[in-house]
Amino acid sequence: MKKLTLKAMVAIGMLSSISYILMLLNFPLPVFPNFLLIDFSDIPALIAALVFGPVAGILVELIKNLLDYFMTGSQTGVPVGHIANFTAGVLFILPTYFVYKKIKTKTGLSIALVAGTVIMAVLMSVLNYYIILPAYTLFLNAPAMADAEARKLVVMAILPFNILKGAIVSLLFIPLYIRMNGWFNRQASI
Repeated sequence: MKKLTLKAMVAIGMLSSISYILMLLNFPLPVFPNFLLIDFSDIPALIAALVFGPVAGILVELIKNLLDYFMTGSQTGVPVGHIANFTAGVLFILPTYFVYKKIKTKTGLSIALVAGTVIMAVLMSVLNYYIILPAYTLFLNAPAMADAEARKLVVMAILPFNILKGAIVSLLFIPLYIRMNGWFNRQASI
């Protein structure tokens, strides 16, 4: 594991603030439930992970969600959505980082982003079914969802949403990476 230098810590702080601002610019997609919001806040975390290592990417995700929780709060009073967002971000950036670390090419980046998207989408579906949806119903004092209803929500909305979100973030990140590749390499070597 890389030791985080002062330069890395400053970059993590800046990337976290950019990530938080991008998180505020979220929007729903018409075909999905309104609580599923697209944002591009995982892009700075991906940059942090690829340049400074996986701990930096995790820290960007953590700081972004802490900032959002303290600034905007939560419907439930408990940061269930923020924990879910943090988990989804980490499940996206870590596989991307580790696959890209093995195959450091543009094709490798594409493979890494697909791997990150698939792993995030599948694991978030499982976590939503067993933990996140029950936590929301508990903290909102809503009636518990029937298993068939929860399964339908996960399969018909949450899984496709996470695949689409991962694909959109990946499609935006690839040209950014190509454009900033020289800077990434210089930062990673320092």
